[in-house]
Amino acid sequence: MTPITEVEGRRLALSNLDKVIHPATGTTKGEILHYYATVADVLLPHLRGRPLSFLRYPDGPDGQVFFTKNPPPGTPDWVSTVPVPRTDDPGARQVMVEDLPSLMWAANLVVEFHTPQWLADTPAVADRLVFDLDPGAPATVVDCCRVALWLRERLAADGLDAYAKTSGAKGLHLYAAVEPMPSDEVSAYAKHLAQEAEAELPKLVVHRMAKALRPGKVFVDHSQNAAAKTTAAPYTLRAREQPAVSAPVTWEEVEACGSPGQLVFLLGDMAARVQRYGDLLAPLYSKSAEDSSGARSGRRRSQEG
Repeated sequence: MTPITEVEGRRLALSNLDKVIHPATGTTKGEILHYYATVADVLLPHLRGRPLSFLRYPDGPDGQVFFTKNPPPGTPDWVSTVPVPRTDDPGARQVMVEDLPSLMWAANLVVEFHTPQWLADTPAVADRLVFDLDPGAPATVVDCCRVALWLRERLAADGLDAYAKTSGAKGLHLYAAVEPMPSDEVSAYAKHLAQEAEAELPKLVVHRMAKALRPGKVFVDHSQNAAAKTTAAPYTLRAREQPAVSAPVTWEEVEACGSPGQLVFLLGDMAARVQRYGDLLAPLYSKSAEDSSGARSGRRRSQEG
């Protein structure tokens, strides 16, 4: 029998809680749900206001892994969805995770959470910039840290504060909040900075995606600033053998990184990190996201009443 639980007044069917999802550590689905409940306070602000895409891995990373933007079959009517501009589907809608019940419903599907750099109320108008620093072997996250430090200084020269998190895979993600502007303008700026990084650090950086160019270098992926692209959200688990988290890190940790293992964080590490640091990415919160989320919640409560 599938357990039924109540979360903030919403009834949820939570299935297969003893199923092992991450084989290297024996991490079960129940432990994954507990993790998301534990980090909800720091995760939810990064999801609110943004249409979500899911990378689903219900049978673990070695099973079927697939990316979906459409609301999954059986999505409860109390889970928010919003229309999104998509050339392949003019009537497309995507899920919004705005509260703990929605988060636990989505986590029960076993997903990575991915967000665009824009809010649902202002499609294709970015309020933040992102770089995905991806090392090509034998380069590692240690090399990504060197590139991140250079980009931090370059962004600072333009008046932008940079914040870092692990990708939860091999590299780093670098964010900066920007004044809302069309995504194509942010994309052009990010590409320009990636080209500058390659010119300044030619033995370390490549800005083009071609795999033949990448061995031993860090690919500064600027493409995730495009309106149609998404990035793994802060605090999401990744579909990896171990339950690795895309974890915010301090600049002191970036500066001190001397081996890849120093910037690997698993779900069991996060409660202590959140207690120690709070949310290191809190400055990225968009007031407009909070305001629009509140307006949508008010509309839903009015409709339900």
